[in-house]
Amino acid sequence: MTSPSPDDPRERIIAVATRLFASFGYDGTSTRLIAETAGLNIATVAYHVGGKRDLYLTVMERAHQAERAALDAAAASCAADAAGLRRLLDAYVDFCVAHPEVPALWVHRWQSDAADIADLEGRYARPLIERTAELVRAAAGDGAADAEYAVMTVIWCTHGFCRGGVPGPDGRRGIDDPAEVARFRAHLHRLNDAMLGLGPGCGVPGGGGARA
Repeated sequence: MTSPSPDDPRERIIAVATRLFASFGYDGTSTRLIAETAGLNIATVAYHVGGKRDLYLTVMERAHQAERAALDAAAASCAADAAGLRRLLDAYVDFCVAHPEVPALWVHRWQSDAADIADLEGRYARPLIERTAELVRAAAGDGAADAEYAVMTVIWCTHGFCRGGVPGPDGRRGIDDPAEVARFRAHLHRLNDAMLGLGPGCGVPGGGGARA
């Protein structure tokens, strides 16, 4: 997801709306707030992007396109083995850490945000889950685990970490702390290996310890 040109009102509106929807959810963000934050009036926002629903659909479409492009690029370079799955997992974590607005948008939906827009999971999330589950089955075997639940477990954990971080002595720590990201990544490797039977001694080609 690229930075908008300050001279392009439509792109500025979309960027502002993405940030606000990620922070407050669709239901908690008004068109007036979007317009004021973008330094425009409501009529200008409507002219460039339509109503709030239209704008939200554009934001979610762009978030999906960015996520799909990142996963497509990673999948194209990953072998169907344990090491390849770990590289794919790393690419997903890297994407979410670099674009925290994407997991934030989905976490809001998990909390029934924009409940009247009901088809986004089927249109966007489901195809990516199914495709990644096929890669899991190819690498770990059909009987190793419930591949779809394994994929969704990684999504739940990563989105939760990117959105909420972890408690620390001085507050919450998360994606702004490289050491905490490395710790989370290492934990996710161990969790993924355990779910799919990819650890040492499991008999799966390419198995081995999760790297930190």
